[in-house]
Amino acid sequence: MYEFLNMDRNGPVVTVTLNRPEALNALNREIMSEIEAASRSFLQDEALVVVFKGAGRHFSAGADLKQVAERDVPLVQRRRDAALGSRMIKAIQAIPQVTIAAIQGAALGGGACIPTACDFRIGADNCYCGYPEVNLGMNLMWHAVPLCVQLVGIARAKRMIMLGEKIPADTLYNWGFLDELVTREELPSATTAMAKRYADQPPVAVQMIKQSINQYCSVLDSAVMHMDADQNLLTAGTEDRREGVNAFFEGRKARYTGD
Repeated sequence: MYEFLNMDRNGPVVTVTLNRPEALNALNREIMSEIEAASRSFLQDEALVVVFKGAGRHFSAGADLKQVAERDVPLVQRRRDAALGSRMIKAIQAIPQVTIAAIQGAALGGGACIPTACDFRIGADNCYCGYPEVNLGMNLMWHAVPLCVQLVGIARAKRMIMLGEKIPADTLYNWGFLDELVTREELPSATTAMAKRYADQPPVAVQMIKQSINQYCSVLDSAVMHMDADQNLLTAGTEDRREGVNAFFEGRKARYTGD
């Protein structure tokens, strides 16, 4: 059914696996469209818990910069393309069932946005998360800024997003970004145990509680973040953006000028 996702059902629990391990599960347009479609499919699914994980060593290295660099289309289409990420994140948030992200290795950029859109996050002790967009001369979009703020607070969110650091697992846990921290070997069993706890709860009450809390926390998100894709298109035309992307591919430190 999907080219870049695996869907596995175990009783009331469905596991969605990002399956581009050869590309570190980088998010190209195709896999993002599949994640959006799969997430919306749970509106008509009898599952009680949905788990997101990545195949291979990493959860996801983030947006596929090679595909982005190759994209040369009119502005009207680029605006639509830029909105795909936020549609994907909103679709994950709108899943009625309890959602859990199981994170191993890297979850960076868009790869960190997916876990923040879930209800809970379990991290292996080898995981690290961050938002390196700023180091490419671009803003964090996909309506992901409020999700980070809600998890770690204002000052820590500014640090994560403005410095683009890779934050290690123990710090993520201490900051509240991760709900549980386990060894890499324990990650599958810990995820199964958490999924079972929520699957055993009364589903109508649990799903109504989830919806109420999400609505309370995110009531202004769209009003504040509705322009983040356009902000990204603005930064895409800067010299700093070109320098950041070139430096990334050339493996060197970028030299920004504010131009």
